[in-house]
Amino acid sequence: MVTRFRGTATAEGSLAGQAPLPVRYGASYDLRKRKNSQLRTTFVSRPGATVAERGPGDTSKKPQLAEEFRRNVIDPLSAITQIRQAVRRGEKNFTVRVYDGARRFDVVVRVLPHNASEPGIHLEMSLEAIAGFKGESSDEGDPDDAPRVVEVTLSDDARLLPLALSVPIWYLPLDVSLARICETDAACNW
Repeated sequence: MVTRFRGTATAEGSLAGQAPLPVRYGASYDLRKRKNSQLRTTFVSRPGATVAERGPGDTSKKPQLAEEFRRNVIDPLSAITQIRQAVRRGEKNFTVRVYDGARRFDVVVRVLPHNASEPGIHLEMSLEAIAGFKGESSDEGDPDDAPRVVEVTLSDDARLLPLALSVPIWYLPLDVSLARICETDAACNW
């Protein structure tokens, strides 16, 4: 209601060993006066690196970040897959390099000690700004580039499903919870 934000994101790629290999990332969103905005990113293999490039249909008016900030990164949805895989391998502290089509940031993840009174696997993540913040390539004004703490709960089973997420936006928390799991071949009626 406050931001008038509405959005959808999709990611395509494959899994190669321990890491997701993104091919395409797209986000469609409305935010305040910017309606029907499209971020489109393709991931191109080059000698020694994969580079995120602006893809067909991207409506961004901001300059693309320098290539050094778009090398060997993954999109935000693939980051969730990479985090789940690291937790599955038993890693307790790690960093994921992310590019969302406009900004480059690191997700620094810490797996919290198990607490029997709170079900699930709890993660504390910090989103740390690297490039594209503070208006340098953003048409969204002056976004906050201070590290932002995100709390995530994964299911404590082989699926490691994201069950809950909490992140502060301005002075309010944005809380997201998984309400229902729908089977792949079944209709998911609300």
